[in-house]
Amino acid sequence: MSTTEPSPSPPPQSMVSNKQLALVVYILYLVSYVVGITAVIGVVIAQVQVGQADPLLRSHYQFQIRTFWIGLFYLVVGIILCLIVIGFAVLLWWFVWTLVRCVKGVLALNENRPIENPTSWLFG
Repeated sequence: MSTTEPSPSPPPQSMVSNKQLALVVYILYLVSYVVGITAVIGVVIAQVQVGQADPLLRSHYQFQIRTFWIGLFYLVVGIILCLIVIGFAVLLWWFVWTLVRCVKGVLALNENRPIENPTSWLFG
């Protein structure tokens, strides 16, 4: 009877590349205009991936995380201020701001460019 050890198997390949995962987060943010919970899923993915990402993707994940939290701030302030008319302007700003950040992020990701200023409160 021979005692042969099984050969080690190669490491498992991920089903989605890191770049595709960053794109999925942007898509989840855009879908959250209709289904709000997808933004939460997106920020969780970005938060999990930011620590192990290369510098290019790290800038995108940081940008996505800040987009979520700053956007949530704008959204809450806008809803509260809807009691007075200015809240609708804040909500319109949130909508346009989030849309521009997501589109800008997708375009930069598609061109393999990092986000120039991922900690910006404006459009990066």
